[in-house]
Amino acid sequence: MHKKMMRTTRIFFPALGLLFCFICCSCTASLPAASADSTALANPRTAITDPPMPEQSGILVLDAKNGSCSIDYSNTSEGYIFVTYTGSAAKVQIQITEPDGKVYPYPLNLGTAEPFPLTGGNGDYQVNVFEQISGSNYAVVMSGSFAVQLNDEFRPYLYPSQYISYTKDSQSVKLGIELSKQSADDLDYIGNVYDYVTSKISYDKDLAADPPTDYIPNPDSTLSLGTGICFDYASLMTAMLRSQGIPTKLQVGYTSNVYHAWISVYLNETGWIDGLIRFENSDWTLMDPTLGSYTSEADVADYTKDSSNYYVMYNY
Repeated sequence: MHKKMMRTTRIFFPALGLLFCFICCSCTASLPAASADSTALANPRTAITDPPMPEQSGILVLDAKNGSCSIDYSNTSEGYIFVTYTGSAAKVQIQITEPDGKVYPYPLNLGTAEPFPLTGGNGDYQVNVFEQISGSNYAVVMSGSFAVQLNDEFRPYLYPSQYISYTKDSQSVKLGIELSKQSADDLDYIGNVYDYVTSKISYDKDLAADPPTDYIPNPDSTLSLGTGICFDYASLMTAMLRSQGIPTKLQVGYTSNVYHAWISVYLNETGWIDGLIRFENSDWTLMDPTLGSYTSEADVADYTKDSSNYYVMYNY
């Protein structure tokens, strides 16, 4: 069940997107080795070599009257939609309103179909697509709504999407397979991913000091550059965990008064763990991957044990 609504009202549309550092590059480096002296385990966890990918089925599609934009909502039960824009506007933004009324803003890349997650659970969603008129003035080019019934609650957190972009051939996926061979189980794999990313990727404080809007991270670029900000760390780790079948949320919000990104994971034995986790002795510890890359273990442990330091605004 759906209804289509079209409006052409001109509005003032503030810049949307996350205030993170922009890094422009292409990924041309070969896959980095997981470890110089690592060997595969005799009985490792079963690696996923063919991770699920979102598909444009074309069964349920909403089209703009002028033909410049479409929303493919054929696979909402899997937790995602596709939005495509082929018009002439220089910039396009979308807003996804979840069943509880929370609005998720996204920049939209032009001329290509992009997947977006439906992280608000079951219920009615609204999608608005905005074309830039000039500066911060945008107009609604199309608007559509549809009901969502997920196959299960984890679906939105098991696929790539705009902020967690990867394919079956991505370097981040291949690295995940390699690390899986060195992991005894899911928990061991999470620890290996965490150790790899925080030891191989350096935090770029200069870029973080002057972040632009509408930044879209690229996990493979982060691997190639060997540097990034919190959004890059979280995106890379999320790609590596999701592609190995571990439901993972990329979360954005505030830690103290700093806009920040981190991840949460789901394990069958424990359920959702808020914040990237590390198992030390017999205790679970919240672990922010960015903090872990340039802060001492003792400082990280003290900070992340207090979950009130993290205020979640968005789940991706």
